[in-house]
Amino acid sequence: MRKVGVVGAGAFGTALAISVASQNNNVILWGRSQAQMKEIKYLNENSRFLPNIKFPNELIPTSDLDALALCEVVLLAIPTQSLREFLEIHKTKLENLPLVACCKGAELETGDFPTEIIQRYLPRNNIMVLTGPGFAHELAQGKPTAMTLGSTVPTTADFQKILSSNTLRLYQSNDLIGLQIGGAVKNVIAIACGIAMGAGLGESARAALMTRGFAEMIRFAKVRGGNQNTLMGLSGFGDLSLTCSSKKSRNYSYGYALSQGDLIKYSDTVEGSETSHVIAKFGNDFDIEMPITQMVSKVIKQEISSAQAMEHLLARPLREDES
Repeated sequence: MRKVGVVGAGAFGTALAISVASQNNNVILWGRSQAQMKEIKYLNENSRFLPNIKFPNELIPTSDLDALALCEVVLLAIPTQSLREFLEIHKTKLENLPLVACCKGAELETGDFPTEIIQRYLPRNNIMVLTGPGFAHELAQGKPTAMTLGSTVPTTADFQKILSSNTLRLYQSNDLIGLQIGGAVKNVIAIACGIAMGAGLGESARAALMTRGFAEMIRFAKVRGGNQNTLMGLSGFGDLSLTCSSKKSRNYSYGYALSQGDLIKYSDTVEGSETSHVIAKFGNDFDIEMPITQMVSKVIKQEISSAQAMEHLLARPLREDES
């Protein structure tokens, strides 16, 4: 039996913990709220994020970070915008532990991706990233899911085996930046698709946004240092397809609500919201053509309306169909 830690008791962190524990691994699920973790332990489920999905016996909820000390690997499933603060407070308790970034997006203030943030605080740790198309509730229910584990060290295959299950298939990649570009940009494009569908523009408009959004992802990767081929796989095209096509996607749902003017009750973490500003600024600074990303950022900042954004995109000069 292997021992695995998961930091973050939200939907995705809990789903990962359930998946890994289902393979008879001893899993420690950490959450910062003592009251929340006591409730989760008592109910044997995370009723807030994944109701009616019971935990395997091997899954132990806790609010004590010291419980992770003997873990063979720790998954960091906390929002990207909160990652730096968490590491500033708790980095000494994570020293020398193999870490897997399971969050997507780029930090608003610095533009750093999750692995780059971790590297600044724990440069000697083995740092990996887990990304790709996967809804938390489906993963927790044991529905077939395929994702990618990124790492630059030879021991990746061992962690790949530990984290895989009968229903979660993990592939390997050594392109950490490319993997994280896919996970970041696809959320922005998903917001755009949500805006379009909320405005009643139809499936053809969504297909156009996905396709041209994918071209933006590739342009961004060429400058930011990612491998274009990586984006053709699960972390890029795969994740884009899932996130832009379902109301189960938080980013898509956020965009839909944005176009409806109904954000008052929207409280879920939406990584693409902050990420849109980061990617848009980078695009401006390095003269990368990213019109969809630019429009999403402006709509979120309330600089233009959803209708104005779509009008602007449709009014762009005609051109050849290329990246």
